[in-house]
Amino acid sequence: MRHRSALLALHLGALCFGLSGIFGKLALAAPLVIVCGRALFAVAALLPFARTDGNWLRPSWRRRLALAGAGLLLGGHWWSFFVAVKVSGVAVATLGFASFPAFTVLLEGLLFRERVRAAEWGVVALVSLGLVLVSPSLDLGSQATLGLAWAVLSGLLFALVSVSNRATTPGVKPAQAALWQNLAILACTLPLAWSQLPAVRALDWLWIALLGLLCTALAHSLFVASLRVLNARSASVVFALEPVYGIGFAWWLFDERPGLRMLAGGALFLLATLLSARLSRHAPRADDLE
Repeated sequence: MRHRSALLALHLGALCFGLSGIFGKLALAAPLVIVCGRALFAVAALLPFARTDGNWLRPSWRRRLALAGAGLLLGGHWWSFFVAVKVSGVAVATLGFASFPAFTVLLEGLLFRERVRAAEWGVVALVSLGLVLVSPSLDLGSQATLGLAWAVLSGLLFALVSVSNRATTPGVKPAQAALWQNLAILACTLPLAWSQLPAVRALDWLWIALLGLLCTALAHSLFVASLRVLNARSASVVFALEPVYGIGFAWWLFDERPGLRMLAGGALFLLATLLSARLSRHAPRADDLE
């Protein structure tokens, strides 16, 4: 893969991740069913790639349990994000999720006892100001505010996934790590969603399949492939465009037009993500993503 094709693959991967909220809104199924189906299709797509490695079961049982724990956090991130999409729409959900760089800064400082630099506190401040601008009101009775709260929870859980992946995935192939995480999600959600699966429409299965195949397996693979040519910092800058893609498609498909305050808040989130990527001493990996 050359530099130009790697950059194209990276943008395509970011676009696939940005479509998560779109497919989640198009699917009329409950968020738990969407999470279960997404994990099911992701496992089906990742299994052949994981098995191409002769040592595909190499992780110890202790490591597998750690990966499963990270998978449950990932499933919680998906679930809360899709709840936010259902409650307040794709734009608000995507912007609320974009708060995750601030949580990552705070969690790494707390859990790994790393000194939080002044510039990193600036990331937290940018995200906080962005949330103030995005929030339509402080009334939790408002659908938009409630959806934003679910989206911020989604961002917190994603930050926990990123931090836990930093501790659990070294030495594990990305496809293997993603496989074990999705297996854990599937094992926990399938018993809860089983009774609802027969009622899912064929069209909804299409959207859920696209979530699992495009927004999880394909996006993950494109990100990993591009990192063989591009450095992690360049990849992080491109993936900062994920909310832009998501909001743009929501505007085009659902006429979810962001107001000036929402656009300003989104710009602050984008700036915070770019600054966080620039400051990060630990290069993001593909298994740290949705």
